[in-house]
Amino acid sequence: MGVLEKIAEIESEMARTQKNKATSAHLGLLKARLAKLRRELIEPKGGGGGKAGEGFDVAKTGDARIGFVGFPSVGKSTLLSNLAGVYSEVAAYEFTTLTTVPGVIKYKGAKVQLLDLPGIIEGAKDGKGRGKQVIAVARTCSLIFIVLDVLKPLGHKRLIEHELEGFGIRLNKEPPNIHFRKKDKGGINFQPSVPQSELDSDLVKQILAEYKIHNADILVRYDASADDLIDVIEGNRVYIPCIFLLNKIDQISIEELDIIYKIPHCVPISAHHKWNFDDLLEKMWEYLDLVRIYTKPKGQLPDYEAPVVLDHRHSAIEDFCNKLHKSLIKEFKYALVWGSSVKHQPQKVGKEHILHDEDVVQIVKRV
Repeated sequence: MGVLEKIAEIESEMARTQKNKATSAHLGLLKARLAKLRRELIEPKGGGGGKAGEGFDVAKTGDARIGFVGFPSVGKSTLLSNLAGVYSEVAAYEFTTLTTVPGVIKYKGAKVQLLDLPGIIEGAKDGKGRGKQVIAVARTCSLIFIVLDVLKPLGHKRLIEHELEGFGIRLNKEPPNIHFRKKDKGGINFQPSVPQSELDSDLVKQILAEYKIHNADILVRYDASADDLIDVIEGNRVYIPCIFLLNKIDQISIEELDIIYKIPHCVPISAHHKWNFDDLLEKMWEYLDLVRIYTKPKGQLPDYEAPVVLDHRHSAIEDFCNKLHKSLIKEFKYALVWGSSVKHQPQKVGKEHILHDEDVVQIVKRV
C-alpha cells in the first residue's frame, strides 16, 4: 500500500471515530501516524525526485516574500499585474521559470517580492495538479495571500486551509509553547503547568511511542492539543501569517461587504478595478512586521531614503550589521541609536540591543 492509500485509510478511520474522552488516545495515535506519513510527502525518502518546489521556485530577492495562493481563475494574475503595475519600481524581472510568476513592489521603503503561484486544486497536498510543488514554494514565504472569489469564499477558504495544513503550514498561528527534549534515560516526564483538556500522561506516552521515543521531557505551558505536541515532535512545521483576499467585490452589495469585513484576517478587494489596494497594503505591512532602520554616517544626516529592512524577529544591532556587510560585526565597537528603542537620544548600545521601526543607527568601529 502506497503512502497516499495509507493516508486515505487513516483519514477515513478518523472520520468514522466519534470524538470524546474515551477515543482521544486512539485519535491521538492516528494523528501521529498521519503526521509521519505526511512527512514522507514533504520530505520524500531517497531524495531521487529532486526538491519539492523544483521547477516552481524563484530566487529570493528583496526584504520579504509573499505568495499568492488560490484556486484557478480567482484573479491572482490580475492582482499581481495591477499591484506591480501601480507600486513597482522594477520594470523587468528575471526569473527561472514561467510556472511561478514573480514581481516586486516597493512599499514604505521595503522591497517586497510577490509570487503568483499556479492555481491549486483539492488534493494539492497529496500531489494533485502538481500541488506539492506549489505548496512547497508557499512554505518559503514571509506572508501568504489566499485569494478567494467573494461569491464562494468560505468553502474555498476551508479547502485551501486544509491543503496547506496537510503540508505543514500553520496559518496565523504561533509555534506551540511546548518544551520537548529527548534524553537517553529516565522515561517520559510530562509536566503540564496548567490543566489539560486533551493531553494526559498516557496519551503523551502513546504518541511518543509511535515515534519510538521512550525517554523525553515535555513541559506544556498552556492547554495544548495532541496536534500541537505532534507538530513539536515533527519539527518541520512553518508558521506563516496569512491574509484572505476576497476578490471581485464589484459583484456584491454594500450590505454583503459589511458582513465580509467582519471575517478575521480578511481584506475585500477588486483586483480588476484596483479597489481597496490601500487597505490591502496597510494590512500587508502590519502582517509582515518589518523594521526599517536608517543609517547615519558620522558627522552626516541620517539617510531616510534607503532604510535597512529587518524582520522583527531578527532586529538586533548584530542583524543590522550583518545586513550591511558580513565583516562589519568583526570591527564593531558599539552603536549610537536614536529612536523609540532607547531612553536617551542618542544612546550607546551593544550588538544585542533590539531595534524598533524607524530607529537611526550609527556604527562605531574599533580602531
